[in-house]
Amino acid sequence: MPSDADTINLTHHFLIAMPGLEDASFARSVVYLCEHSPRGALGLVINKPTDINLGKLFDKVDLPLGREELAATPVLQGGPVQTERGFVLHEAVVAEGGDPAESVYASTMTIPGGLEMTTSKDVLEAIATGAGPRRLLVTLGYSAWGEGQLESELAENSWLTVSADPAVIFDTPIEQRYEKALSLLGLQAWMLSPHAGRA
Repeated sequence: MPSDADTINLTHHFLIAMPGLEDASFARSVVYLCEHSPRGALGLVINKPTDINLGKLFDKVDLPLGREELAATPVLQGGPVQTERGFVLHEAVVAEGGDPAESVYASTMTIPGGLEMTTSKDVLEAIATGAGPRRLLVTLGYSAWGEGQLESELAENSWLTVSADPAVIFDTPIEQRYEKALSLLGLQAWMLSPHAGRA
C-alpha cells in the first residue's frame, strides 16, 4: 500500500485516454474528475455525445426548456455507471446573499476549482424557467473507479492527466475536446504511441 506521501489527488483534473485504451466507454475520451480520494474516483466523460439533445431530455422529464439556446446541445455519455441518471456539471451557483460554500441545489457536489456537479432535478427546473447555471454540461451516467483502481490504470499508462480547464468543458466544441485537452500538456494525438512503454 502506498504511504500518504505517495497519494495523488486528481480532483478537478482531466484524464485523457491513451491510444492503447480500447475500452468502448473510454477510447479517445476526456474525463473530468469530480472527486478523487483514497476510496476511489468519480468523473464525467466530456466528449462523447449521445443521440439526444437537451431539448429532447427536457421533453422526457416533462419540463419546458426555458433557454432556447441550449435546445440543440447534446447530452453526453458521462460513463458506464447509472446511465439512466442525469448529471449536470456547471459553474458554481450561489444564492443572492447566500453562503458561497453552499450550493443552491439540493444534491450538489462542490468541486475544488470552482465547478459543481448536481444530480437533483431542481437544477433542471431552474433551467426550465430560463435561470440556472450559465455554463453547463449534462451527462447520462458517470465514470467510477474503486479504491486503487485508477492508480493502477495510471501505472499502466492508460491515462494522461492534466489540471482541468473549464474552457475545454464549456467553450470547446465536443469533437475538439480530446485534442484541446492534449494541448494543455503541449501534446498532439499523433505524438502518442498506442503501445505503453517503460523508460
